[in-house]
Amino acid sequence: MAPVTDPCWVIHLPTRLTSVDEVAALAMALRRSLGHVLAIDFGETTLSEEDRQFARTRIWCDAPLDGPDLRPAARCGRPAGHDGGCAPTPE
Repeated sequence: MAPVTDPCWVIHLPTRLTSVDEVAALAMALRRSLGHVLAIDFGETTLSEEDRQFARTRIWCDAPLDGPDLRPAARCGRPAGHDGGCAPTPE
């Protein structure tokens, strides 16, 4: 039997931005400045319009990279739907 785990919580952070590109840039800036906070899973970051929160757009690929290290830093940090192979998040 699999161990029972407590549910994780999600922070919904509304913005006043009106462009998906601006919101993605804000998410990337937050990842750069808060990436050291292990409680935040930036790989799962998605965007949605205020009145269409059921339709979410993923920002990063987040696929696991080869190797035994499965920390968030060992996941692909390239944009979702990228061409070519996966790579870690640039520092």
